[in-house]
Amino acid sequence: MNLLEKEQLVLKKAEELEHATPQEIIEWAVTTFPNMTFACSFGAEDVVLVDMLQKISPKTDIFYLDTDFHFQETYETRDRIAKHYNLEFVRAFPKLTPVEQAEKYGEELWKSEPNTCCNIRKVEPLTEILGKYEAWITGIRRDQAPTRANAKKIEYDYKFGLMKFNPIASWTTEEVWNYIRENDVIYNPLHDNYYPSIGCEYCTRQVMPGEDPRAGRWSGNEKTECGLHK
Repeated sequence: MNLLEKEQLVLKKAEELEHATPQEIIEWAVTTFPNMTFACSFGAEDVVLVDMLQKISPKTDIFYLDTDFHFQETYETRDRIAKHYNLEFVRAFPKLTPVEQAEKYGEELWKSEPNTCCNIRKVEPLTEILGKYEAWITGIRRDQAPTRANAKKIEYDYKFGLMKFNPIASWTTEEVWNYIRENDVIYNPLHDNYYPSIGCEYCTRQVMPGEDPRAGRWSGNEKTECGLHK
């Protein structure tokens, strides 16, 4: 399928499946693009999609970006989920270790140049692993941030050059948590301690009631995205 054919398919199916359930979108995605992967950050949205994928297409690859800077609770959530579903996550990781990064760019790069840090530890590993697939699934939602408000449930990802599926793009936070409770889905315990959005430990803080849910990401910087989603 060439780029023009993919663009035409996106326009047609995005409209057809806008009101479909996430499960219906996933079923169509994995059937149409067998060489598919899912990017899991172990946040609330992503553990929902892990559960759905295990029920629909358990052989679909699931990877995570190991920045080396995640909270301990995030790694523990990864291990609990892997054991529960008897699955093995694909680990994507940076070319530079934290020590090598500090030697090359200086200590605490996430403070001095957060975009550079995200590029090294997230964008570059993501680019490399997505190059092995023809489509990917993400857990982004439209109401998470203004930068995501226009996300389609099916779109062509020009940045990485493959099909992109956002099955729960239209879901609210309440819908995410209803699914977690109703299906007894394992989730990161940091969510119970004022962390609605969880990234790297050094760049994520607690969010108090009344604050924007993503206020805890890169707090004190104008930065709002790590560069994984345009």
